[in-house]
Amino acid sequence: MSTPTADSARTSLEDLRTEIAKAVVGQDPAVTGLVVALLCRGHVLLEGAPGVAKTLLVRALSAALELDTKRVQFTPDLMPSDVTGSLVYDARSSEFSFQPGPVFTNLLLADEINRTPPKTQASLLEAMEERQVTVDGTARPLPEPFLVAATQNPVEYEGTYPLPEAQLDRFLLKLTVPLPARQDEIDILTRHAAGFSPRDLGAAGLRPVASTADLDAARAAVAKTAVSSEVTGYIVDICRATRESPSLSLGVSPRGATALLSTSRAWAWLTGRDYVTPDDVKALALPTLRHRVQLRPEAEMEGVTADSVINAVLAHLPVPR
Repeated sequence: MSTPTADSARTSLEDLRTEIAKAVVGQDPAVTGLVVALLCRGHVLLEGAPGVAKTLLVRALSAALELDTKRVQFTPDLMPSDVTGSLVYDARSSEFSFQPGPVFTNLLLADEINRTPPKTQASLLEAMEERQVTVDGTARPLPEPFLVAATQNPVEYEGTYPLPEAQLDRFLLKLTVPLPARQDEIDILTRHAAGFSPRDLGAAGLRPVASTADLDAARAAVAKTAVSSEVTGYIVDICRATRESPSLSLGVSPRGATALLSTSRAWAWLTGRDYVTPDDVKALALPTLRHRVQLRPEAEMEGVTADSVINAVLAHLPVPR
């Protein structure tokens, strides 16, 4: 089998949207965000009300890329070892053997991550950052590619444990999954009336359209996407402006700036260019930065949102030509 070229890899990844649309209606921005995260080796926080197909979205992506996927329902009694795995005693050999947890997969869906205590949330940190799990002093590498798609419900906060800033910063993107438009919702019901089952994606005609080889070729091409000094300065100015905003108690860190650089490059390459423009930066600013800022309580009471602050920064900063 021949190695994919950058152009063929881009075509394959563009086909993902069409393929996933066989199962998920009207969530193109979230699909694009997940592809950008895979290209940047990052992780995604999905926020949306229950029933908007967040789980189905991740399952459809894994089917279209032929990747292994596992789902963990985060609950208040979930232990770190339930995620990472643990040593199990084998009576026949009188030895302990490692039993891998669900984190040993390509796409991990961490459902309602804010419903589990900080200790279990932190068990994902090493996996997300180092792409390995350490149990009993032994580091065990995770499969490649590896992406954590964590969901949280924006409506119900009773009995939840908000993610600390340090962990939020580990997510490359925060994608909002909105309720569908009226016509999209009609399409969803029409499909279900015709026999569509979200539990059987094969019957919906979903098939692999891209491979890990395509992903590798795409990542190599993204790494070669040129970024001018003017665009680099623009990214830095955006992040610095958030630190000076009177509505924020916490602005974007340098890690956030490097994340915006990575996502802008991936988006530029996906749209067919080998260089980054200020418009690419603007397109990815909200999903890349919205979870990296913290509103002051008084601003929150006045109805200010993280998105409105970032949009105001983008509106006021001069754009390089």
